Amino acid sequence: MKVAFRTHDLGVKGLQPAIDKCKASGISAVQLVAYKFLEEIKYAPNALNDENSKVIGAALKEAGIEVPLIGAYFNPVHSDKQKVANCKQIFKDYLKYSKNLGCNIVGSETGSFNDDKWTYNPLNRTPEALNTVIETFSELADYAKSVGAYVGMEGAAGHVCYDVATLNKAIKAINADNIKVIFDIYNYLDASNYKNYLEIFDEGLRTFDRNIHLFHIKDCVFEDGKLKQVAPGKGMFDFDKILKKIKSYDKDAYIVLEGTTGADIEPCMQFIQNKWEDIL
Repeated sequence: MKVAFRTHDLGVKGLQPAIDKCKASGISAVQLVAYKFLEEIKYAPNALNDENSKVIGAALKEAGIEVPLIGAYFNPVHSDKQKVANCKQIFKDYLKYSKNLGCNIVGSETGSFNDDKWTYNPLNRTPEALNTVIETFSELADYAKSVGAYVGMEGAAGHVCYDVATLNKAIKAINADNIKVIFDIYNYLDASNYKNYLEIFDEGLRTFDRNIHLFHIKDCVFEDGKLKQVAPGKGMFDFDKILKKIKSYDKDAYIVLEGTTGADIEPCMQFIQNKWEDIL
């Protein structure tokens, strides 16, 4: 098992400062989101290229930092179709140069009709929305196959693939052997189901079978009728049970502490590692 962090959660800008932060904190794996921590790489088509991707990948490799996932998240059902087209091209750029970056999988969630808010909209749960996601990710999977890469899909309660069954339905309809799952139990929860998080976790492990590429891990509390994300170990999740399930599924799993930042980085990493070591 390896604990990873998103590059833009490290609290620094620039390649060398990120590497220095990883070394100082004992971090050996990152979810790479280049445009969110490298000011010289904009979120635009052709911003990532063969030259700069090789520089990034070589520096991380030399530092002993693995890249289990590249993030290029976008909203495939956004109302601005030109924006969607640009985002797809950016995603393809990251697929094309993924191996230069030290990885071969690029991930995204499935979006919302609330555009840049990425929150629940009743239109998200229509056949038309799901068909758009299927068409979009089919196109990306085809391109990924042409460059020897994989596409990661992540569901979330407020998005088009709002539960395990819907994400699985989309993946089966795409029917490509280079689609992988990014599994985040917190993403599937809302006020109506959060008490059943372990059952939903089991459903995901069972449904996605051996197709889960990595796990996003958060914690949460329920306050004022809403779920609020907190750092792992500071909320309601039973990590003895969660990590035992993950370890049974994949003892070499990558666990990304998504959204864990600042002073929480090192203690939360140690918390997860200690729990993992204690599991029989």
